[in-house]
Amino acid sequence: MVFNRRKGGTLVPDMFETTKFTPIVESGNQAQDILMYVFDALQAKGYDPITQIVGYLISGDPTYITSHNQARSMICRLERDEILEEVVRYYLAEHALVAK
Repeated sequence: MVFNRRKGGTLVPDMFETTKFTPIVESGNQAQDILMYVFDALQAKGYDPITQIVGYLISGDPTYITSHNQARSMICRLERDEILEEVVRYYLAEHALVAK
């Protein structure tokens, strides 16, 4: 928190401190956008994103996802089955090209 000095030398909180939010770059696929956003937030906090996301998908416990940059609230916008569908869709699209 930022403090300003007023007359008499007392410190008071600066009520005009600005909070900066990182915007999501949208691809047109909400599940993909949110997964990538959460991945970046987990990585920024030093977590292994794959392990944390898998923990969340298996347990449903949102505390596997950091609240950094509102990642937890973002991932809670999706149902877990929507996330799994996106992961399977991506995996099969990538591997179907190799199998052909």
